[in-house]
Amino acid sequence: MANNYLHLARPLAPATVSSQSLSTAPVAVTIQPQALFSILDHASRRPADQDRVIGTLLGVRSEDGTEVEIRNCYAVPHTETTEQVEVDMDYQKQMLALHLRSAPKEVLVGWYATSRELNTFSALIQNFYGQQGEGTWPFPAVHLTASTTAGQDVQVDTYISAPIGVTAERAADSCVFIPVPHEIKYGDAEKSGLELIAGARDREDRSQLIPSDVETLERAVESVLEMLERVSNYVSNVLDEEAEPSSALGQYLMNTLSLAPKVQPEEIEKDFNNHIQDVLLVSYLANTIRTQIDLSNRLATATLTMGGGEGTSNTTGGEQKPRRDGQQQQRSGGQRS
Repeated sequence: MANNYLHLARPLAPATVSSQSLSTAPVAVTIQPQALFSILDHASRRPADQDRVIGTLLGVRSEDGTEVEIRNCYAVPHTETTEQVEVDMDYQKQMLALHLRSAPKEVLVGWYATSRELNTFSALIQNFYGQQGEGTWPFPAVHLTASTTAGQDVQVDTYISAPIGVTAERAADSCVFIPVPHEIKYGDAEKSGLELIAGARDREDRSQLIPSDVETLERAVESVLEMLERVSNYVSNVLDEEAEPSSALGQYLMNTLSLAPKVQPEEIEKDFNNHIQDVLLVSYLANTIRTQIDLSNRLATATLTMGGGEGTSNTTGGEQKPRRDGQQQQRSGGQRS
C-alpha cells in the first residue's frame, strides 16, 4: 500500500523584496535583567489611554546569528489606533546612532512591545526593524513581548519572523512569527540587587532598606549554612536508605567538592575574622567621612546665616556702615578743623 504525503511549503517573498531577512533559523535569546527593568519602567510610565508601548532592543549577536544577547533597550514614541500605527522613525534612527557611539560593541537586534498580542501592526513594525540598511538584515529581528498586567506575573516571549506572501506588496506588510527559546541570565552582583528588589514585594509601601555590609555578610553566611544543612540531610537520608539516590546529583556534589580548596578549619576561621575586620574598618571609615561631610555642610550653612565680614563694623546706634566710608569722613572732618 503506497503512503500519501502532503507537503506544505510556505511561500517565500520575491527576490525584489530586500526588506526581509535571509536567515530564518531559530535563535537562542538571552535577556539581561537591566533590559527587562527598562521595559517595565517604560510600561509603568505610559499614558493611561495607551495599551502598549514599543522600543528598540540592542545587544550582541554571534557570528552565525543563532545566539542573541539582549543587553539594552530604549523607548520609541508611537501612536496606535484600531486603524493605523505610526512610529517616529527619525527618533529611532537618531537614538540608534547615539547609542552605537556610546556602546560600539552592541548592535540592533530587534524591538519589544508591552503586550503579548501579535497583530497586523506587529508585522509592520517587525518588517521595519528587519529591513536592509538600518535594520537587522541579513539576520532576523527579535521581537520580545512582555505582559505588564497589574497584579499578575510578568510573562516574556521572544519571536523571530519569516516572510509570507505571494506578492511583494503582500510580503511587505505581513509575516509569520516563530517562537524561539529565551533565558534570563544574571550574575552574582545582579542577583543581590534582584533579591533586594524582590524583598519590597511583601511590604505595603513597596520600599526596601539597603542593608549594611555586615548585615549582607550575615545573610550570606546564613544562606550557606542552610544549603550545607540541606545537602547534609539529603546525603544522610540516602545513606540510611530513606531517600532515593541520584547518580547525577551525587556526581554534581562530587565535582563541587573537588573544586573547593582543602584548608584547615583554623585557617578558615582566621580568614573569616580578617575579613570581618576589613568590613568593619571600611564601615567605620565610611561613617567617619559621612560625619565630616555633614559637619562641613553645617559649618558652611552657619557662616552664611550669621553673616559678617571684614568690610562691615557695628556702630553704637546699631547701624552698620562700611569702615572705609567712616575713615573718609574722619579725614574730611580733620581738614575742616
